[in-house]
Amino acid sequence: MVWVVLLVGGLVVAALAGTLPEVVQAAMTAAGKGVEVALGFVGIMTLWLGMARIAERSGLMEQLAQLLAPVLRRLFPELPRNTPALGNMSMNLVANMLGMGSAATPFGLKAMQELKETQESPDTASVSMITFIALNTAALNLVPASVIALRVAAGSRAPADIVGPTILATTAAMVVAIAADRWYRWRQGRTGP
Repeated sequence: MVWVVLLVGGLVVAALAGTLPEVVQAAMTAAGKGVEVALGFVGIMTLWLGMARIAERSGLMEQLAQLLAPVLRRLFPELPRNTPALGNMSMNLVANMLGMGSAATPFGLKAMQELKETQESPDTASVSMITFIALNTAALNLVPASVIALRVAAGSRAPADIVGPTILATTAAMVVAIAADRWYRWRQGRTGP
């Protein structure tokens, strides 16, 4: 509804100002540019997702997930060491790090399902679920594939220049998410559930 009000309001103001033909021309130009950007984005994303599929099938993602296992055991001390939830969480985080959000989603859903099965109260999020959501939301991103693809489609001369700032920003976000989670756990331990 908001978009309709904005669109109609803009057209009314343009008509009153006598610039309706210019506004219509600008809208048509922008729509054409939108299609051009979308097609460029599809091409780049297809290439990247193909490379990601190769990484997944070659076992690279599993090897990276095994590297994460010791860290996850420290972040989730309440979970048994052999729970399949840790494996799915690792795969989810690795897929997010490599910029494969669509591949990360099934692993994240499976991890949440497994975490739900191990908790006492199925209607309340467990501490492990909260920690996983915090990590998943603020995950480190080493390869911002979709942003690079958008920059390529927009004609950027250096589309990969976003990699360094993205790594810094997502590292900071992950550190803050983990710190907030630890603080929340500490606070819950002091005040009770």
